[in-house]
This record gives sequence, C-alpha cells and structure tokens, in this order.
Amino acid sequence: MKPESTEVEVNLAGGKKITFETGKLAKQAHGSAVVRLGDNVVLATATANPDPREGIDFFPLTVDYREYTYAGGRIPGGFIKREGRPSEREILTSRMIDRPVRPLFAEGFKCETQVIAFVLSADTDNDPDVCGINAASAALTLSDIPFLGPIGAVRVGLVAGQFVVNPTYGEMRDSLVNIMVVGTADGIVMIESGAKEVKEETVVDAIEFGHNEVKKICAAINDLRAKVGKKKREVVPPEFDQSYYDKLKSQIGADLSDRMDTAKHPKAESHTLVRELKKQQLAALPEEDEEGQQKLKHYYEILRERMFREQVLEKKRRPDGRAFDEIRPIWIEAGVLPRTHGSAIFTRGETQALVTTTLGTSDDMQRLEGFEGEAKKRFMLHYNFPPFSVGEVAFLRGAGRREIGHGALAERSLSAVLPTEEAWPYAMRVVADILESNGSSSMATVCGASLSLMDAGVPLKAPVAGVAMGLVKEGEQYAILTDIAGAEDHYGDMDFKVAGTKDGITALQMDIKVAGITAQIMREALAQAQRGRLHILGKMEEVISAGREKISDYAPRFYTVQIPVDKIRDLIGPGGKVIRSIVEQTGVKIDVEDSGLVKVASSDQASAAKALQIIGDITATAEVGKTYLGKVTRLADFGAFVEIIPGTDGLLHISEVAEHRINDVRDELKEGDQVLVKVLAVEGNRIRLSRKAILKEQRAKMGGGEAPPPIDGGGEVPAPAIVIEGGGDFPDEAAEGEPNFNRDAVSHVGGGRPDRGADRGGRGGRPGGGRDRGRGGRGGRPGGSGGRGRGGPGGGHGGPRH
Repeated sequence: MKPESTEVEVNLAGGKKITFETGKLAKQAHGSAVVRLGDNVVLATATANPDPREGIDFFPLTVDYREYTYAGGRIPGGFIKREGRPSEREILTSRMIDRPVRPLFAEGFKCETQVIAFVLSADTDNDPDVCGINAASAALTLSDIPFLGPIGAVRVGLVAGQFVVNPTYGEMRDSLVNIMVVGTADGIVMIESGAKEVKEETVVDAIEFGHNEVKKICAAINDLRAKVGKKKREVVPPEFDQSYYDKLKSQIGADLSDRMDTAKHPKAESHTLVRELKKQQLAALPEEDEEGQQKLKHYYEILRERMFREQVLEKKRRPDGRAFDEIRPIWIEAGVLPRTHGSAIFTRGETQALVTTTLGTSDDMQRLEGFEGEAKKRFMLHYNFPPFSVGEVAFLRGAGRREIGHGALAERSLSAVLPTEEAWPYAMRVVADILESNGSSSMATVCGASLSLMDAGVPLKAPVAGVAMGLVKEGEQYAILTDIAGAEDHYGDMDFKVAGTKDGITALQMDIKVAGITAQIMREALAQAQRGRLHILGKMEEVISAGREKISDYAPRFYTVQIPVDKIRDLIGPGGKVIRSIVEQTGVKIDVEDSGLVKVASSDQASAAKALQIIGDITATAEVGKTYLGKVTRLADFGAFVEIIPGTDGLLHISEVAEHRINDVRDELKEGDQVLVKVLAVEGNRIRLSRKAILKEQRAKMGGGEAPPPIDGGGEVPAPAIVIEGGGDFPDEAAEGEPNFNRDAVSHVGGGRPDRGADRGGRGGRPGGGRDRGRGGRGGRPGGSGGRGRGGPGGGHGGPRH
C-alpha cells in the first residue's frame, strides 16, 4: 500500500518555487523530508540515539551531504565506478548545513545525532546545496529531536541591478554577489558569500532581501510540522548551582581574571597559568570524588566565560587591553623563500601565516566533475593548520573539514581580483601554512595569499585583506570587536569574517551562537570591518602593492602561437604521437585549444624555441611569394610534386622547372631531390610552384648571363643559414630556404622570446616505395647557446598505388 505524503509549496520572489514533502520516503528515520527546486530533489533524514552520551561537554552532531552521480544521469569515473570519499564540494555543503543548525539544539541535549542529505535528482540549472540545508531543517523540525528551529536558506544574486532569489547557474555567471542567507523567522544565523568588490550597503540589502524569503520557508516548515510533526523529546536543562558558582568566583575570580589578561601574559603563558589554577583547585578535592571534580571543571569553564563577557560588556575592556576597533600589531615580509615562485609571511599579533604561490600550466589545473559537467579549476588555495601552531601535539593527517572550509573561504576572497585566463594563462596554487595561531588565521591567510600572489608576479586587480569580527551580546547590550583573538572567538557570540579590497567586499562568512542578529548589528559590524580592512591594506601596500613585473626564474614561461584549425590534427598526430614526440624532445608542456591556439610552457627558453620551431614546421601553410626548400616526392609527365612543408605538396609544372624548355622533367629532377621553389599561387588545396623564378633570381644576383645548366643527377641545393649574433628575437621575415613560420604570431607571458641558434638539420630520408612512406632523416645539431636545432624534412610520400 502506497503511503500518504504531506506536501507544502513555497512561492518565492521572481516566481521561484520550492516544495517540501514528507511521509513517503525514509519513514524509519526520526525525521525525513524531500525538497524540490526545479528538477533538483534532495532527501534529508535526522536520527538521534535514545540515550545521552556520558562524559562529554559538547553536542555530538554529525552532518553528511552526498551528491550521487546517478542524480545527474552519470556513472562515476575511475576503475571502481562507485562513489568514494566525499568531495570538497560535499564537505563544504555539509559544513553549511552543520553550522546553522548546531546552535539550535536544546541545552543539555547530548544524544548522538546524525543528519544525512542525499541528492536524488539534479538538473543543470539550480545548485542543490540550498535544498540540502532546507531539507535538513525540515527533517529536524518534523522529528522528535529537540531542535529549536526551523531555519530556512536561500541564495541571493545581484543581476542587472536586481536581487534574484535562488539564481540559476547562468544567472550566477552575471551576478555581482553570491550570498547564502540562512536564518530563523526572527534573525540571521549564517551567511556564506562571495562578491565582486561590492559595497557594504549592497551586501546588507541583499541579506535583508534574502531574510524576507527565509521567513516564507520557515513558515512553510512550521505549517508542515503542525500537520505531521512529532512530539519533541523532553530535555531537562542542567541545574545551575548559583551558590557553588558564587563561592568559586569569590575564591579564585580575581586570580583567574589576572591570569586571563593577555595584555600581561602572552597566549601560551596565559593558558598555562589558567591550567595551573584549575589543577590547584582539583588537587584540593579527594581523588575518589569524581563527581566533585567534574562539577569543578564545569563551573571553572563557566566562570572563565562569564568573566570574559563581564570584562567586555561592563568594563569595556578586551582580554589583551585593545580598544574594540583596534587591530593587533602587524609585520609583513615578502619574497622570503628563494626557490618558490612567490612567498610571504603575514603576522598579526600571535597569528602567523607563511603563504607560498606556485605557477603552473593548464596540465596542473584541477579537474572537477559535477552535475553541470566537467570543468577545470585554475586557482587553488590550500590551508594547513599544523598542531605546533597552537603548541599542541597531534598526528599529521590529511586536511580536515575545518581546513578545507578555511581554504575555500580564502580562495573565494581572492577569486574576484584574479586576472582572466586570457591575460594570465597560468594555473595558480597557493598554500597557507599557519605557523602560529591566536584567532583569525583564515583572514591572515587571505592577507598572506594576496601578498604571495603579487610576489609571484600575478597581476591582481587589487590587493585583498581580511579581518574577523566578533560580537558579545546580552539582551539589548552588545559589543562589536575587530580582529578577534582566540578567546574572543571561543567565548563570544559571533565569528564574522569579512574580506575585500579598498573598493568593496569580496567574501563574507558569519557564524553565530545566539538565536540571530539584526540587520542593524550587521551594518555596524561591516562598517567597523571596513575601517579595519583599510588599515591592514595600508600595512600590506607598504611592502608590496601590485604584482611584480618579472616572475621567478624557476616559473614556467608561456609562449602562444595560433595555428590553422585544420592543422590541429597534424600537430597532435594519430593517438597523440606527434605532440608526445615534441614533448619528449624538448621537455616543454603543450596545450592545444579547439580554436587553434597553441600554448607552450617551459622555464627554459631554448627548449621553448625548439618546440615552437617544430610546431611551426608541422603547421605552417604556404604563402604566395615565399621561397621554400622542398623535396621532390613524385614525378609525372606534366611536372613534379614537391613537399614544401611536412604533409603539404605543391605542383612544380614542367614549364617552371628550368629557364630553358625541357621535354621530360626527369632530365632535371628525380624523386628525393631537394630544390628551392617559390610559391606562385595558392588555390584552395592546390599550390603552384616555380623553380624557374628562383634560378632567375640567382642568376640576376650573379650579374646576369646565360641560364646555368641543371645540377647533374639532381642532388641537394644548399640553403643559406641565418645567424643571429648573440641570440635575439626571431627575425621578422623568413630568409630564403627557412621554414615558413611567422614568428610575429608567437606571444609570450612571463619573459622574452626564446633565442635561436644557427645550426640546421640534415636532409630528409629517401622516399618510400609503393604504399609505404620513407623514413625521415636525422635532425640537425642542437642550436648554440639559447638556440635550437632543426630536424631535417621528413621522409617522402609513398609512390603511386599499383
């Protein structure tokens, strides 16, 4: 019997709709919901163990979001053909679900809780992550788990001056902002945003627009709960022993306050002093009194938190003595590592980031596979947080969710100021190693990454800096803190990270621990953050303010040349044989685009020159009036076919073979001869050649006279070599006998044109008989310093078919 389902629909701005359904799928979970947006379908479930987990002082919540490839009609790549570990995108979406729901569980609820979201169907227009957040909220709200929601989520874009709710992928490409707004009916609980240097006021307007849509979603989930929601479990909040707390405060409050004062004691020393005081208090209790020891530990932490909050709200004093809008001392150094392409150290207070930049080619770009198809990612930022940065001992493992999240935030902060791929074809990998940490390490990463990229020569549109804002709020009283340290993050109510340039915001991330904050508090926080950001940018620009003019000697240089589209297959060869051969010979990296743009990357100019010459030989096209050293590949009664470019033959008519009349072309030429010829005309695929014109020119240079006799038995006609004294740029015009490769078509990024040597290749091999092709002769010697060698022409075409 088919189960009955209950469904509600939400009408959002701009005619967008989102649908919630429950009662049909995953009925044994404690709560489940299906959310639809377009053809996206996401199922979320919520389950919690019946008994609390003993001996913990945190809420054991796990959130997992998965995008199965079948949802988009695809089969996983690789050998196993099955989904494996979660992708970076899945981890980031899991964090976006976790962060807004975690503060909204009943106080004292300690049962293991798991939220799982599966993407069951995915279209190519809408991002399913917003469905995942809403489905998780609905599943928790409908369950018996004491969740104090619901929450709702929308994505906000700004397209052509208008705010758009849940914009499509196409709309997002033209949008100035990409803001995920998550909140309750009463306030905002999380923001995740990227932007293209937009003003603070625009960001606040976008968030307010999004929150109005969030309220509609919360109302719909509440409507669904009223129809089919389960009764919530009862959670008895822990009793607060006021007399015990007061006694503890009177005994150690003053001493604890002094030990927490980081204006007197650096972070590590302060932590040690605070730990020692707790040990002294525990030592006064009998060892067998485990309950008493647990109670002391619990109230000791409560005392630390309350004393911090009292200092800020009542005494208007931060733990390190700074003003609410004051930034810690900053020192910066750029270009600190000799062999990296770019490097910088950014230190703010007791938080320090060593950030490096590595430049690569398109082969180094990250390949992504998602519902919208395959893509390449040319900018990657990786954040590492080793245990020594906080004076701890731990195993070094792969990147955790926090490290992936912080790296993604910093990456998003810088994406808006990167040059286009056309202007800067490099792949860029930035690595931030946090060497010290006392709060705001992700924003230190943003500052250090901007410095490192500029040190590597990346032409950023503008430097980017980031600052973390905090909030301490009790009722209507609140304080906004700039550049929060570790204790202010831990005991405060908000972590609000803002990154941007002098002209506007490029990224936002906000997480709060209270029920929600108002738009007015956000306006004040953003205005205060702007002042802090401008101060930091001023410090950065004292060291470096733009990309260096010259990139590192150890970084690859790019050289690009445009070839005819119909020559791409000649360059690649059957099964990639030709292009692999070039790479093996020269050691360069070659990328061929569908438009015929060829990119050659190498840190060695001589290798790049050699590769470009080979590419030119393979892909050159005949030009009228140019002279070529060609090889006779076939003889006929009416003339000879001469290969002037590898794979390209022209007709040397019998009337153009010599200055005097000849009856048989075989009297002058034979297969395999190398002759100088001039292109008379190019008509489609037909090329008309002349040897007679060359002979006339040679005779004129020698002072006239009778036409010289033909070379006995054919043979090789030597071509003059071009010698460039001391290397230098490619010549503007090819000399007689040079391959027809237009050096003006070569452009380059990161350094000058490669120089050329003077040596030339030997002659080609003999033509093959029948259907076979002859083998090419050996190439010439390598070029001189900064130069190149050129291989001889390839083997002749096979003879006529019999």
